[in-house]
Amino acid sequence: MSEKLKSLLLDDAFFYALLVIAIAVVAFLLGRNSMIHLQPQGAGVQISQPTQVNLGQTTTNPNESDTSVVVSRSGTKYHLPTCPGAKQIKNSNKITFSSIVEAKAAGYSAAANCEGLE
Repeated sequence: MSEKLKSLLLDDAFFYALLVIAIAVVAFLLGRNSMIHLQPQGAGVQISQPTQVNLGQTTTNPNESDTSVVVSRSGTKYHLPTCPGAKQIKNSNKITFSSIVEAKAAGYSAAANCEGLE
């Protein structure tokens, strides 16, 4: 048995295959180790749970009467001025309402991609 093992270890093809595998494993482990140090402790996905669940009841936002919103002349949705959708509206097509109530009265509905609107 030791004869077979010696002949196998002395075989050039086997030696080079073993060398390539060893280098690949070491390179993988070094790369993995270098990335661990770059990530700050506690970095990860932050998941927050809603504190209040709305089960179909309609609630009135207390800021509805004093929150200004913008709409597009050709659109049907209103946006807060800080929303991504509001930033895409050209100034020449932008209409500003002084409250959400006014925008709803004019027939506009809340944009789905705007946080803070229902």
